[in-house]
Amino acid sequence: MNPWQTMRGGGSRLAPVTLSKFQIQSIPAPVVLGAVLLMCFGYNLGVPPLFDLDEGAFSAATWEMLQRGDFITTYLNGELRFDKPILIYWLQAASVSLFGLNEWALRLPSAIAASLWVVAVYGFARQRLEPTEGANVGVNAGLAAALIAAFSIGVVVIGRAATADALLNLLITLTLLDIIRYFQRPDFVLRNRVYVWIGLGLLTKGPIAIIVPLAVSLMYVAIQKRWQDWLRAVFNPLGWVIMLAIALPWYILQYQAQGQAFIDGFFLKHNVGRFSSTMEGHGGSLLYYVPVVLLIILPFAGLLLRILPRIKQAFHEPLDLWLWLWFGFIFVFFSLSNTQLPHYLLYGTTPLFLLMAKYRNDLQSKLLAYVPLVLWLALLAILPDVLHIAAAEVDDAYTRAMVQSVDSVFGTGYRIGIIAALIITLGFFFMRGKPVWQGLLMAGALHTFVIVQWVGPAAGELLQQPVKSAARQARQYTEPVVMWRINMPSFTVYRQQVTPRRDPRAGEIVFTRIDALPDLGAHEVIFKQYGIVLAKKLSE
Repeated sequence: MNPWQTMRGGGSRLAPVTLSKFQIQSIPAPVVLGAVLLMCFGYNLGVPPLFDLDEGAFSAATWEMLQRGDFITTYLNGELRFDKPILIYWLQAASVSLFGLNEWALRLPSAIAASLWVVAVYGFARQRLEPTEGANVGVNAGLAAALIAAFSIGVVVIGRAATADALLNLLITLTLLDIIRYFQRPDFVLRNRVYVWIGLGLLTKGPIAIIVPLAVSLMYVAIQKRWQDWLRAVFNPLGWVIMLAIALPWYILQYQAQGQAFIDGFFLKHNVGRFSSTMEGHGGSLLYYVPVVLLIILPFAGLLLRILPRIKQAFHEPLDLWLWLWFGFIFVFFSLSNTQLPHYLLYGTTPLFLLMAKYRNDLQSKLLAYVPLVLWLALLAILPDVLHIAAAEVDDAYTRAMVQSVDSVFGTGYRIGIIAALIITLGFFFMRGKPVWQGLLMAGALHTFVIVQWVGPAAGELLQQPVKSAARQARQYTEPVVMWRINMPSFTVYRQQVTPRRDPRAGEIVFTRIDALPDLGAHEVIFKQYGIVLAKKLSE
């Protein structure tokens, strides 16, 4: 019996799970999925400190929103912040109001959004893939798709980050899944529900919430000759009323509050500007996302490579065509963008999760399945040594100071855990009598545990714990505190005071990096850890 097999029919879908020769009591698939979501997006959620720049910036802006009582305009350390619309800040502010200012509360909206994202994948795959699979593929596409999504490293990371991206991925997924449902069976409710998701997407990250569904659906109807259904959906007066009723009030209020600065900062700089020019050093190339896609879907890179030849058959299967167009548009659009970040490609991973689940039995090669994961785990195991070697080649006092602490941060427990996971993964490689994809799912669960138990906390300890400790010490001082030659807004969250970024004056406390001290002038170091420094400037 397949360890992840579910019984078809009604609401009694069960997931009998086997381990070696032993059969564990059959468990309802939703219970399996719930346990997985708790591990992926709940376990250790609040353990690592906030990561800068993104988590720190979102969290500091949310804290400042609560301090100001201004729920229309966001600020970061006293400066206007137009990077993203308002919805994620509202959700984070609500969570912090309920549970206090801490990492868990700030990340909770993203964890919930990522969990709902996986549930949406499960629901669609169960409805649309299972009835057509055939006996040779199995009846468990819903759970397989959900587990592939939940165990992909990109989803795990973004679902545990206090940013807007998990929420936007959820909304883009809901939008495009409902659009293909509509094309399969035109329906008044589906058509209007799409506009709800787009309206919320406009409040989450802006125009991208319209661009993606419009472009993908336009390509689809051009190939399928479904213009009548498309035009009826696009020129749907009630849908536009719903979308504008959700999104427009905040845009109007923000424009009334900030005027042309909002247009210039949000639309021109953080939307048009991100595509037309390189921002914040996040450049790339036309091939940037080729390795990125294999990385963010680890440990399922081999499965993706195996199903790529299926692209040739997409024109004969409308659902496959929709899914490949969805991924293809995201891949090409962001490859052409001058600002490139790995998580942008996540907007196009949902169709890959569905395709990999649908054709999971195409994966027959254990080498293709497990080699990418084994290499990745081996890299994690030797990561402390790699950091030491790299630091020796870098003429950077901050990097050297940080790496000196690697052995204490990535301690014995880290190495034992990673090596144990590597050995167990090799054991899956030699497992017989089960489809390759089933072993890969079990390896995916193990890999996710490695990330949330050891890798994430260790990275947080190395990169961010000094910032957190410095901020808490800075609370003790009555002198003004400034941020200089460093941009780590999580310092503001932990200090719970606005910390301006500017040149320091005599008598002020300076939060900076150790390599900036030679340019500070006369000073007294009052805190130093892993290259992060608090110093009092003694004279001009």
